[in-house]
Amino acid sequence: MTDLFMPPAHPFDDDKLREECGVFGVVGVQDAANFVALGLHALQHRGQEAGGIVSHDPVHGFNSARRFGYVRDNFTEQSLMKTLPGQLAIGHVRYSTAGSKGQTAIRDVQPFFGEFSMGGAAIAHNGNITNANALRRELIERGSIFQSSSDSECIIHLMARSLQRTIPERMEDALRRVEGAFSVVAMTRTKLIGVRDARGVRPLVLGRIGEGWCLSSETCALDIIGAEFVREIEPGEMVVITEKGGVQSHFPFRPQPSKFCIFEHVYFSRPDSILGGASVYETREAIGRELAKESPVEADLVCPVPDSGTPAAIGYALQSGIPFGMGIVRNQYMGRTFIEPTEQIRNMGVRLKLNVNRALIRGKRVILVDDSVVRGTTSRKIKEMVLDAGASEVHFRIASPPTAWPCFYGVDTPDREKLLAATMDEEEMRKHLSVDSLKFISLDGLYRAVGAEDGRDNGCPQYCDACFSGEYPVEPADMLAEGFQMKAAE
Repeated sequence: MTDLFMPPAHPFDDDKLREECGVFGVVGVQDAANFVALGLHALQHRGQEAGGIVSHDPVHGFNSARRFGYVRDNFTEQSLMKTLPGQLAIGHVRYSTAGSKGQTAIRDVQPFFGEFSMGGAAIAHNGNITNANALRRELIERGSIFQSSSDSECIIHLMARSLQRTIPERMEDALRRVEGAFSVVAMTRTKLIGVRDARGVRPLVLGRIGEGWCLSSETCALDIIGAEFVREIEPGEMVVITEKGGVQSHFPFRPQPSKFCIFEHVYFSRPDSILGGASVYETREAIGRELAKESPVEADLVCPVPDSGTPAAIGYALQSGIPFGMGIVRNQYMGRTFIEPTEQIRNMGVRLKLNVNRALIRGKRVILVDDSVVRGTTSRKIKEMVLDAGASEVHFRIASPPTAWPCFYGVDTPDREKLLAATMDEEEMRKHLSVDSLKFISLDGLYRAVGAEDGRDNGCPQYCDACFSGEYPVEPADMLAEGFQMKAAE
């Protein structure tokens, strides 16, 4: 889900790739919106900018609420939840992409709602439509009036123009025209619907709660409401769920090779989630072990860059035998919406979020383990903090390959020229960061860590790894039209 108009990145959060959104839906439980709010709270890491919930009740019909900020600050029983009755509800949390001149409007916050001849429907989308600009132009020329700048709204307009008889059929019809990545959670007056694109780039899982059902971007959101994880929605699968009829499944799209986003394993998903039957935490620990095998170094302390580097740092320490320590401590109460009242406080930068444990660092050769290096700005500041605390050496070990290409499938990525790895090799990056050594896990090593024993399968990736390799499973049609240059075939 991207926007035509997007807010500037927060100055302390501009050096990470950001998942753009999370989706959650429930059918067959009393006060379904309360469960959706809890689910969205568990998915808050996937989007902190805004959230929305749509519910349906036979007496009151469809009701919706959309707010900027955190779920915990908005969707409480005292404020909104009594206005969202019913046993069926869906929700969405968003983090829009960075770098545009405009500001996000409340009209861009999902779920989106449409009224059709056969009844209303709401839709929440995680991913990115790579031919959205072309679809939007076509739809406007044919009379569609858009209410938002989000590419996700294209799906609603395509559904409105479909000649199919039911809303699920119209959704199938619409999604066949969409290119890119999508995990969709939608609802009608009686049905909860979940769909993944044929390549399964973005995640979506099915859960059972009492006599009801739920759909979620991650399993961690099932845990918070006490739901049982049933299974992942398969790539290319559509499930239509009713309170009495249960789950009906079919596969409306032409089969494609699976290309699940490998960065979900590295960073996006919460460590307490399950992906592909494997614990995200254990996978990240395995990445750290593989990194230690590939890039050993003599040192005194393995230190994570919190919080995302912690499991990989533990794996690195276990494999290398070098002691693990929390040499950097995160301020857990530093939010993205922190107000910077003066230029002096703004210049504090990373120090507002992270502080070095001087007693642990002083005099030691330190290995800093992080999940990725994007622009490199935060890495340089962290290195300076660690040296200022008295470290004798600083070695960076990165639990992903160099991020050299932008993502067009639902991830906030800077323009390619702003990616450090797009213009520098590993040694040039080491010099730029001014560290004693810098090593990234290899792409084959990452594949082995996530369970592909033969690495990247002789150059045929089982995952979407375009941000590392430049090999896009779906051509980004809109970006190519704007002059983006893809990687030349070797």
